[in-house]
Amino acid sequence: MLNSAIEIKNVGKKYNIAHQRGGYVSLRDVITNILKNPFKHAKHKAKKALGRIEKEEFWALKDIDLTIKKGEVIGIIGSNGAGKSTLLKLLSRITPPTTGEIKISGRIASLLEVGTGFHPELTGRENIFLNGAILGMTKKEIVERFDDIVEFSGVEQFIDTPVKRYSSGMYVRLAFAVAAHMEPDILVVDEVLAVGDAEFQKKSLGKLDAVSKAENRTILFVSHNMAAIQKLCKRCILLEGGKIKMVGETKKIIDFYLHRQDKISKLPLEERNDRKGSGNVRFTKCELLTPIPENNTLKLKLSYKNKTENTYTDVKISLSIKDSNKEHITNITNNVLNQRIDIQKGRGDIYIEIMNFNLESGKYMLSLFIATDKMNSEILDSIEDAFMFNIDNNNFYKTGNLPPTRSKVLFNFTFENNN
Repeated sequence: MLNSAIEIKNVGKKYNIAHQRGGYVSLRDVITNILKNPFKHAKHKAKKALGRIEKEEFWALKDIDLTIKKGEVIGIIGSNGAGKSTLLKLLSRITPPTTGEIKISGRIASLLEVGTGFHPELTGRENIFLNGAILGMTKKEIVERFDDIVEFSGVEQFIDTPVKRYSSGMYVRLAFAVAAHMEPDILVVDEVLAVGDAEFQKKSLGKLDAVSKAENRTILFVSHNMAAIQKLCKRCILLEGGKIKMVGETKKIIDFYLHRQDKISKLPLEERNDRKGSGNVRFTKCELLTPIPENNTLKLKLSYKNKTENTYTDVKISLSIKDSNKEHITNITNNVLNQRIDIQKGRGDIYIEIMNFNLESGKYMLSLFIATDKMNSEILDSIEDAFMFNIDNNNFYKTGNLPPTRSKVLFNFTFENNN
């Protein structure tokens, strides 16, 4: 392991999933089921007490063999659920592997989730010292780098404000600034940088590039932004279904991945098996109702099927739009404007109208997400790159010019059930 920063041998991570049927269940439903099947209810309670509830084994990662050299900047890409974040959690020692072993040479710092290691009641100043200590820095090191951390984060004005009042962007800027200035031998960065604005993302990527080149540090970078991966990483890993699909030169891996995603996105939604969620409600079709662009407006129709007898009230529906490089453009959610949607049993349609939809010419991907908007939220369905559409703005205003800079996107949701 003389020239290796990380050695991964036959690593796997298994989770046990306890099956729970249905979504929201009312007290009336519970009482009715007990009265109808009292013996079945008693048997279920006995199994639960004895730990015999049916569980399914799920391998988030399996048979991972990989060696990462010191000073290497390596990208990790793959669809949602491919195992990227699980791999980083194993490397960060947040959770142990089920099989295999991982050898790490040097001090490792991780930036996996917004505000990891922060205490909401403490100020930004106090959290810098707390987070720095968690990441392995001495008090002297933190004091020496404190001004640089604050300046890089851009939260000088709020440094003595409790971080519970920070926006998610402020959280991630401060967290990244601490991790980037602790001078680790290995820095692990997840998609968390996507929370920051475009200027901060550019600044962060520049910092990662400078650290890797000038200080010969190892960086593992997970992102759906293919342009950022290609700019920063010479080598790339493609994960698929918890296994390494390909390892090699970044452009080659990205081209393979994007081509593969294009083929998958052209499948009918009902045939897509790369989705997440309970499956109690499934998107069955996505249709474009207007040419693009028409009066600067995009109109979509989402069809769904509720496989249960339940009515899901006030669900959260989210649409994420990315460009051909997988860079996030915008996110549209019904509950932002308190537009309530109830999903009854059977089939139904959701109509979405997006105004001020000014985008440059190119190919765009639409990802879909639906979940119950409860305290214990249940993801019903989630499909990455569910729908692809093209925009040709070469003569948008009959003048030969591109549209102006995109203004604030407005949107409206309506729905109907077709029982």
